[in-house]
Amino acid sequence: MAKAISFDQIDQYHKDFVDQPGAQVLAKAVQNVGPQAASRGTLNDKAIKPAFSIELDTGKVTNQKQSGRCWMFSELNTMRHFAGEKFGIKDLELSQAYLAFYDRIEKSNLFLEQVIADPTASPTEDRKLATLLQQPNGDGGQFDNAPALIEKYGIVPKSVMPETFNSSATGQLNAVLNLKLRKAANELQQAAKAGKDQDALEAIKDDNLSAIYRIVAYAYGNPPATFDFEYRDDKKNFHADRGLTPKEFYAKYVGWDLGQHVNLVADPRDTKQYFQAYSLPSQNTVVGGRPITFVNVPADQLAQMAIKQLQTGEAVWFGNDVGQDVDRDTGTLTGGLYDYSTLFGFDMKLGVADRFAIRQAEVTHAMTLTGVDLDDNGQPTRWKVENSWGKDRGNDGYYVADQSWFEQYAYEVAIRKDLLTPEILAATQTEPIPLDPWDELH
Repeated sequence: MAKAISFDQIDQYHKDFVDQPGAQVLAKAVQNVGPQAASRGTLNDKAIKPAFSIELDTGKVTNQKQSGRCWMFSELNTMRHFAGEKFGIKDLELSQAYLAFYDRIEKSNLFLEQVIADPTASPTEDRKLATLLQQPNGDGGQFDNAPALIEKYGIVPKSVMPETFNSSATGQLNAVLNLKLRKAANELQQAAKAGKDQDALEAIKDDNLSAIYRIVAYAYGNPPATFDFEYRDDKKNFHADRGLTPKEFYAKYVGWDLGQHVNLVADPRDTKQYFQAYSLPSQNTVVGGRPITFVNVPADQLAQMAIKQLQTGEAVWFGNDVGQDVDRDTGTLTGGLYDYSTLFGFDMKLGVADRFAIRQAEVTHAMTLTGVDLDDNGQPTRWKVENSWGKDRGNDGYYVADQSWFEQYAYEVAIRKDLLTPEILAATQTEPIPLDPWDELH
């Protein structure tokens, strides 16, 4: 039976507080500036740009603004740096709005397909359906989502399909799409209860997808089937490439084999196996396209693989928990930056495995590694991080992460297959173990 808090306990808690050394001073500090500022360690000097022993030549940062498309921005950043160097267009930016347009359509289709697969399920009894209904269509995503979309739809320069109010601030659009999709789910369930057959359910889905296309086209604009790519290179020479399709543009100006990168994750829990592939069917956005897969490896191998890729001159997409130990203004990512244990007088530290187990750890953001500083033994001490929050934070939009932060909060990296160790490469061939939608590995 649950026990209520007694007044004797309250009196004891108050006494414990008063007896804490420096309690009154610390209380005033927390009340005036908050627990982060009151416990914050030394910050990087924003005016001093740190040097790195390995550093890619990159240009201006991008800005996702009030959207959750970090996964897309960071992935397109790795591609644009490659294409920009190849064609002499240093600050080439690829259209995030174009890819986001089709992402919203494909997510809607996946959600409705999942409802149709079990149209009599109840969200009060079916955990999977309840999880899906929490957000039928958001703008977050996984590493493999972008290659799946590009393989099907290609990509265009940002100059061809620029940002709109809705692509840069997705809150209102998310609300509209989620309302429409939840209503569509209700229609499908009511139709199934009335005995409608599979063809009737597919017709309802198709009608709803047509309406969703209209919503997204109003919000983002209609994506082009063909376009002209006109630009001046870094030597001021003018170029014009006429009548390109999005898939032709990708093939010509990026040209990566989209299957060449593998997403490595580091989940140390006993419930997950190292050197084993995992899948996430609930977020395979493009139905029938490239599925989401991870290979779980020990944490130290994330850094090793990232260094190898940077040494080849290629940036690294990585997933992380950016909300931890970060000062956004200076672009400081330092393990233990906020010392809550000393401030409050009790241990607040948790290992990575324990943070995953109690839902404290999660991948909240994706960024791009563009440099690393190695000590005399070849071990990383700090990383140069390209963010997608604009140029006004950090050093012109670039952040610095120390190795302690990387070890604690960097959970995923995307690495080329030709750089993987034999053990990791063999793991990519294992049968993926499917994860539930609520599994915190992702």
